[in-house]
Amino acid sequence: MAVAYPDTVLKDTISGIALTALLSAIAISVPIFGFVSLLLLPQPVIFYRLKLGRKPGLAIAGAPLLLILLISGKLFADAVFLLGMLGLGFFMGEFIERRLTVEKTIGYSCGAVIIAGFFALFVYTNWLNVGITGWASEYIAKNLEMTVALYEKMGMPQESIRMLENAMAQITFILVRMLPSLITAGLLFAGWLNLLVARRLFSRWQMAHADFGTLNKWKAPEFLVWGVIASILMLLPPNTGIKIIGMNGLVVLMTIYFFQGIAVMSYYFEKKGIPLALRWLIYAFIAIQQILVLVVVGLGFFDVWANFRRLGKVPPDGPNTDINNSNK
Repeated sequence: MAVAYPDTVLKDTISGIALTALLSAIAISVPIFGFVSLLLLPQPVIFYRLKLGRKPGLAIAGAPLLLILLISGKLFADAVFLLGMLGLGFFMGEFIERRLTVEKTIGYSCGAVIIAGFFALFVYTNWLNVGITGWASEYIAKNLEMTVALYEKMGMPQESIRMLENAMAQITFILVRMLPSLITAGLLFAGWLNLLVARRLFSRWQMAHADFGTLNKWKAPEFLVWGVIASILMLLPPNTGIKIIGMNGLVVLMTIYFFQGIAVMSYYFEKKGIPLALRWLIYAFIAIQQILVLVVVGLGFFDVWANFRRLGKVPPDGPNTDINNSNK
């Protein structure tokens, strides 16, 4: 529900547009920091959508992209990512205002962005007469060429560079067909991250919002286990198309179980009183060590059976202990 008074709406809308435009500009022009800005781009849209209402929120989500397109004078590939993140923020604000569950808030928002993005890309790529697959292949190939050039400047051995150049066609082929799951996983991660940040802003600004409960006690729906089993079985047949479907399914499901694994870790960090600085250090270490990401995914997946947090179980000293007060 919007809480701003009418005389402050225009001022806050301009502030919101300026902030999202700044983050958008950083996202497409500054290495490393640009990636962080892109991930957090939904945040101001969520905040101002809930504070000001639907129409100002839509203006804050749409105006930055329009400004960048007018300045550049053309539609470019990175605009797709900006549009996705801005749209994700707007839809998350919509569903948070409707007080949906955390699964529906993030799931519906990601689904809305994917459907809208697919339709927009379908129209745009057909207008260019290249098709979505051709457009994506060209974009990925250009980025791989830039990566090879960067490796050359960094002094990578020529043998490794030639090996990468020879595999570029195969890498492009695989990445194009894995795009559905990679995009979905990216949106899920961005939605999860922005929801965590937004909750702190809601408390600080005393804004009404959906009560998602204690997120470190969140767990994925149990039926998703069958999705994992089905995806693994699809990797067994020699048919390439079936394998691609299975790989896409596994990427999305592994992302969901990664969230559950992080929730298990967060639960025990809180229970054991681990300092906040040390928690973030561990999270950062996980982010840069891919093998640890798989460990966290495994932790979340096996939590379905092991129930590491003992959720739903009544301890011997009664039902009113901290573990069972999941709504507090």
